[in-house]
Amino acid sequence: MNIDFSKNTDGLIPAIIQDSETNAVLMLGYMDAAAYQKTIDTKKVTFYSRTKQRLWTKGEESGNFLNVIDIKNDCDNDTLLIQVKPEGPTCHKGTDTCWATENKSDYGFISDLEETIQVRRENADSEKSYVASLFKLGINKIAQKVGEEAIEVVIESKDDNDDLFLSESADLLFHYLILLQAKGFKINDVVDVLKSRQK
Repeated sequence: MNIDFSKNTDGLIPAIIQDSETNAVLMLGYMDAAAYQKTIDTKKVTFYSRTKQRLWTKGEESGNFLNVIDIKNDCDNDTLLIQVKPEGPTCHKGTDTCWATENKSDYGFISDLEETIQVRRENADSEKSYVASLFKLGINKIAQKVGEEAIEVVIESKDDNDDLFLSESADLLFHYLILLQAKGFKINDVVDVLKSRQK
């Protein structure tokens, strides 16, 4: 890997640390050539600490090591993206990341929709909120709705109307997310099962 440590007068380049599974950015540190080489040799992320003025392996005191999965160099050869498997919290303050965010998988709009469903379940008026009304009716009604939507998807899959097929698919997914929460789960729990089956 051709890394240009000479671009900065101090010989340091930024290293962005990312969880290889969740893709969450955990922290930013700096490496010189010696820190990079130690990272390669030990498979544990090592920085050059500007405070300590020495090489510093993340976790050498706390035990919260960052185990290297992959290293990528950017287009200018002066910034690293290091994908890791963290052992415990990354930040010295005890949080998952140095931005005090939770290190969890984020599925974009689906994750946002899950949060909306949870908020409606906990706070919304069942007279005004469709989601709250389903939770009030209970697990049997929610499961029935998932079954109905699944049948609609099967029916539309046999037709040539793509718009209807996608619309029914969206309905099925929406009600399935509700059913998951009614059972105490979220989509990430299903993803974990799928990952466990990967060969």
